[in-house]
Amino acid sequence: MSFLFGRQPQISSEQKIAQAEAEIDMVSDMYSRLVASCSKKCIDSTYREPDLNKGESVCLDRCVAKFFEVNVKVSEKMQGEAQNRQGGGGMFGGGM
Repeated sequence: MSFLFGRQPQISSEQKIAQAEAEIDMVSDMYSRLVASCSKKCIDSTYREPDLNKGESVCLDRCVAKFFEVNVKVSEKMQGEAQNRQGGGGMFGGGM
């Protein structure tokens, strides 16, 4: 009955664990996509040297920075659209 007095209902331990697992899955997926994308773009598949050369290192650095920059922009855009839908915005949300 706590919801009657303006409080949020408590989240159970199972729900917290499920949320944490979902977050870990999302981060793992993002990391896997990052590694696959930037490795394909920046590292020669013949592996002529045991270490990264300067060009590969710079390419990877830029690729990772761009990947995260785009990820942040997409997340902000999606959050803004979700808020617009919840706030009654959009094409059919009123306002004539």
